[in-house]
Amino acid sequence: MHTNFNFFLKSIYQILIISLLLSCTNNNNNPLLEDWKGNYDGTPNFDLLKVEYIEEAMLTGIKSHLDDIKKITSNPNPPTFKNTIESYEASGELLDRIYPYYGILKYNLSSKEFREIEGRLAPIITDYSTQIRQNEILFKKIKSVYEQSKINQLDSIKQRLVELIYKSFKMNGADLDKEAKKRYAEINLKLSTLYTDFSNNLLSDEQNFTTYLDKDQLSGLSEDFIKAIKAKAISDDKPDSYAIPNTRSFMDPFLTFSSNRELRKIVWTNYYSRGNNNNEFDNKLILKEILKLRKERVNLLGFDNFGSWRLQDRMAKKPENAMKLLENIWPYAIERVREEVIDMQKISNNDNVTIKPWDYRYYAEKVRQKKYNLDSDEVKQYLQLDKLIEAMFYVAEKVFNYKFTPTKPEEIAVFHKDVNVWKVEDTNTNKLIGLWYLDPYAREGKRSGAWATTYRSFTSFKGEKSILGSNNSNFIKPAKGESSLVSWDDATTLFHEFGHALNYFASKSVYPTLNGGVRDYIEFQSQLLERWLSTDEVINKFLIHHKTQKSIPIELVQKLKNASKFNQGFATTEYLASALIDLKIHEADPETIDIEKFESETLKSLNMPDELVMRHRTTQFAHVFSGEGYATAYYGYIWAEVLSADATEVFTSSPGGFYDKELSKKLVDYLFTPQNSIDPEKAYILFRGRKANADALMRSRGFID
Repeated sequence: MHTNFNFFLKSIYQILIISLLLSCTNNNNNPLLEDWKGNYDGTPNFDLLKVEYIEEAMLTGIKSHLDDIKKITSNPNPPTFKNTIESYEASGELLDRIYPYYGILKYNLSSKEFREIEGRLAPIITDYSTQIRQNEILFKKIKSVYEQSKINQLDSIKQRLVELIYKSFKMNGADLDKEAKKRYAEINLKLSTLYTDFSNNLLSDEQNFTTYLDKDQLSGLSEDFIKAIKAKAISDDKPDSYAIPNTRSFMDPFLTFSSNRELRKIVWTNYYSRGNNNNEFDNKLILKEILKLRKERVNLLGFDNFGSWRLQDRMAKKPENAMKLLENIWPYAIERVREEVIDMQKISNNDNVTIKPWDYRYYAEKVRQKKYNLDSDEVKQYLQLDKLIEAMFYVAEKVFNYKFTPTKPEEIAVFHKDVNVWKVEDTNTNKLIGLWYLDPYAREGKRSGAWATTYRSFTSFKGEKSILGSNNSNFIKPAKGESSLVSWDDATTLFHEFGHALNYFASKSVYPTLNGGVRDYIEFQSQLLERWLSTDEVINKFLIHHKTQKSIPIELVQKLKNASKFNQGFATTEYLASALIDLKIHEADPETIDIEKFESETLKSLNMPDELVMRHRTTQFAHVFSGEGYATAYYGYIWAEVLSADATEVFTSSPGGFYDKELSKKLVDYLFTPQNSIDPEKAYILFRGRKANADALMRSRGFID
């Protein structure tokens, strides 16, 4: 271990080695360490995935990666791009194969047994990462190549790679002195444990607050939803009840349609109190400690606050720029909420009800039906999950020239019976691109929400292999023999996540570091793909009634279009409130902060409407506090939407609309394929001919003409 680490870090490393010696005496028996076998350049051995294998596998993978780094640092030859940068990019191959298993157990199949292992591994994973990022010899070699490249420029791809790696190391403390590095490493270790605790507390509050209903408490709920919550209750060994789990996929439709106001309040309270129940799973003290440690760590690097450090390599560059965008939109959003509440109150007065947060969805739906004669549940009858998947494949073929073909069940190993896999091919070349895995349904132990990931990303510097991409959702699993029906919002989310998958499949990045992109840009491509759901081609071909098999009526389509900007006050305000709190809480004094008080007083100062709450209350804000990916960067969704709204106007004004061949090629070539190989702003200008105009966003949400 590097001499700059303190005794505690040395102890962690010693524990790692001892664990390996004790448990890895014959790790050939661990199937998670085996090469991926079979067609498609090999696929994960998901059929052999068991919790008891993961700890040994992760420890072995970590040791292997550290050995790879040691080979780079012990190379006596002068540092070059090939023996330093390319070797760094090639390192950790075994761990890259093991991490998908860890991710599945963490996000898709979490259990008490795994969470105990995760708690043990969290500081070890952080320590291993710190050993690499703060390795003086490695950083000196990287710095040498970086400085050489400033004199003798490399080609544009290699030059960007060197600059990104060098900057990343500097941002993570590689240039600190001995004592500062020691404290930096200690903070990272503690944060890794706190992030795990935050996430596990949230999951526990979701699992422990299911609401069980009697038969006489189902008023207003649709037949399909009733069947789904009955099936969930049966799986919970409560066959005489109906279960509303404490997740968004169940909470949202219940609050929209249940006519039982007291039950709406209970379900709403359970959901929005997660992590804030003053029980063993409360997150307030964890939050405060996270904020203190984040501030201390960036202070070591010379930054005043976490946001200033985090945003330096994002499109926004600094928190003030992100804040300016949010605050420019905020007045329009809350004014629209005021208008929406006036409309709702006209109806709720008949029930002698003053609108509260647990009433908003219910009465908004009443307004939608009255103002636009549009019933969300009526639309839902035409939104079959299977047909929506076909629609996404149609868009992929028309715009990206990708063909999706289902694989045989015995051909590809999966980690759960609900998972299906498709082969992805380029129709122009008939060349295999990769595989797409879909895990669509909610279940106990699965993280709520929707997300996309890869099990193997594209790189070409060591030879091309097929891409393994995955989408994960939490749709309500239908009763046996029934169609899986989703809301319009859920259908939009499905297309959104598929946009991430298409981004993975379009990649032509030579090196791993150049895959993906900066946080306030990578949501752009997925947001843009949402627009294809509303195209006439998708609506006319794939919105089919699950019982009559008839296409959605033209009249209902027109109602959908008329109501496309409906309830944007609610949607925009609940999101912006979370994004603003994220930025502002990282500028507060963590020593004196009272989490609940800060949230309430900050929202009050913003004139937050009383009739709704922020989308992610602070104690359940997993984007920001179960890790660092979205910390002070949750604004990125709307930053990216500025780009997607602006790009949408290009398509709507083009000769071929959303299926314009020439424009589709530019979309793929400039906005999907490059990933982070070129600066995002430059990539967008190549596509659009200029920078994005924020007015397009305001128009898309109906805030300005």
